Amino acid sequence: MPAEVYRVLGRATSSNVQALMWGAAELSVPVAREDWGEGFAPLDSPAFVAVSPMGRIPVLVAPDGAAIFETAATLRYLAARYGDNGFWPRDARARAQVDAWAEWAKHHVAGAFTGPVFWRAVRTPPGRRDAAAIARATGRLEADLARAEERLAHGFLCGGALTLADIQFGHVLFRYFDAGLAQAALPNLRAYYDRLMERPAYRKHVAISYDSLRDTL
Repeated sequence: MPAEVYRVLGRATSSNVQALMWGAAELSVPVAREDWGEGFAPLDSPAFVAVSPMGRIPVLVAPDGAAIFETAATLRYLAARYGDNGFWPRDARARAQVDAWAEWAKHHVAGAFTGPVFWRAVRTPPGRRDAAAIARATGRLEADLARAEERLAHGFLCGGALTLADIQFGHVLFRYFDAGLAQAALPNLRAYYDRLMERPAYRKHVAISYDSLRDTL
């Protein structure tokens, strides 16, 4: 475990920040989060753009001041430095399998949920919500969630132990199950989510209120 503390720049209600904070906690990496974005420190300020050229959160700042942006890159960095062989395999082929499922989860699950479903169903005021569009987007999301159903019978996305792929996959499930959406029958997914909710780091960094985001778009 590092002797010094990393800084994480980004608000607690950002799902990407939650993924990074959860991942760091599972790896026992000490971090101090600072509020940036959406009512906090501005993302278009010169100080922030200097560490995140695209002006997006989260940013991971190492104890020596080096900054890493983009969620997937920050998680891979921490996994490579602090993850054990189960979380981030040393064997290149085994690691590629974990990485492939992490990429799938980021682009096909988190990407299909956050904007198309969560923003429409939670962040959009009730009078402007398009129920048909939400239903279509939820259906597309659940078609991808179903791809993991058989794998989750073994415990986690890549076997019996938590890996980097689970961080990218599992961090959106709290909002998926909590937001009152009509849900497909995916019992292994539900059991997997229940296992995540037993993890202190998940409850602390992911299973938190998002009331401040409601009806804000």
